[in-house]
Amino acid sequence: MEQQKTEKKRSRSRKGYVKYFRKKLIWFVLTLIIAVALNFILPRLMPGDPVQAMTGKLVAGTTSNTIAKEMYERYAEEFGTNKPLFQQFFIYVGNVMKGNFGLSFSEYPRPVSDVVNSAVWWTVCLQIPAIIFSWIIGNLLGAVAAYRKKVWDKAVMPFTLFLSAIPAFAMAVILFVIFAVTLKWAPISGGYAYDMIPPAINSFGDFFAKFPQIMKLIGSVLEHYQLPFWSIVLISIGGQAVGMRSMSIYELNADYVKYSRFMGIKDRKIVRYVFRNAMLPQVTGLTMSIGTSVGGSLVAETIFSYPGLGSAMLKAVTSSDYPVISATTLIITIMVLICSLMLDVIYAVIDPRVKAAQFD
Repeated sequence: MEQQKTEKKRSRSRKGYVKYFRKKLIWFVLTLIIAVALNFILPRLMPGDPVQAMTGKLVAGTTSNTIAKEMYERYAEEFGTNKPLFQQFFIYVGNVMKGNFGLSFSEYPRPVSDVVNSAVWWTVCLQIPAIIFSWIIGNLLGAVAAYRKKVWDKAVMPFTLFLSAIPAFAMAVILFVIFAVTLKWAPISGGYAYDMIPPAINSFGDFFAKFPQIMKLIGSVLEHYQLPFWSIVLISIGGQAVGMRSMSIYELNADYVKYSRFMGIKDRKIVRYVFRNAMLPQVTGLTMSIGTSVGGSLVAETIFSYPGLGSAMLKAVTSSDYPVISATTLIITIMVLICSLMLDVIYAVIDPRVKAAQFD
């Protein structure tokens, strides 16, 4: 009899998980379809004809209208802008499913995939470490401020809040002016020194032969990395610290903490459970921050001329480069959706209340 009850409970639990994940997956697919459609339509609503701008540069100095018209028709055919919008959309979806984003308008005939690939790793290596580092430091400060109070709560927390209140562009400009322009402790712009060329490495022999050049390049990359990194970290710590402090105070005043202390359980063990429970909402913030990291890179990369995806997106917007805009925004959308889906899966596993809600 007990075995039948246990089996029935397990079956009910599995059904709850299946119902939860099926619902989330359906919403994921619907959101992705809508996002792809908006990702295609919105850039094309921008004023200006990029094909006309490109051909205008190519025929500058030519007085023949026939040549200009022929070149315009040729490139309009190549980019597909002479077709109806709905036909362009289906062509776009088919190409995206093959991983083909077409050619860049502003950097013709460079493929969009090449533009994105050359920029995305700069953004990933800048944003992900900055987000994780600020998340760890912010949560530690928030937890200590809630538990220790005193100077942590009265001095450190207000200072982190002050830093977080500074807009992203203002923090980047402040660091730029102080450390790059005035003190000259850091390079002004770029991902590495302009007089350096990344060496081509085709074998282990090339690696060892060019090792000093490689180390010099890495050193230059790290020098250019500092200011964009800290401009992101300093404005992110405060928000994480406030969230962790609030949740920690709530958990420290919970009934189970008071009961545990009454039972004589050591405070060190209680605090471990308190901070683990308080971390759950913070995981949400971390996951969504990682998902939106590409979009958040725009300010830092623009101020410091960092060669990431944010700079590529800004250049594409100013030149109405539809393929590059669509590719970058699609990457951001997919990252946010995937992180959101992963977060839902994590919640369903670590928080029993999510599963229990499916039985109501």
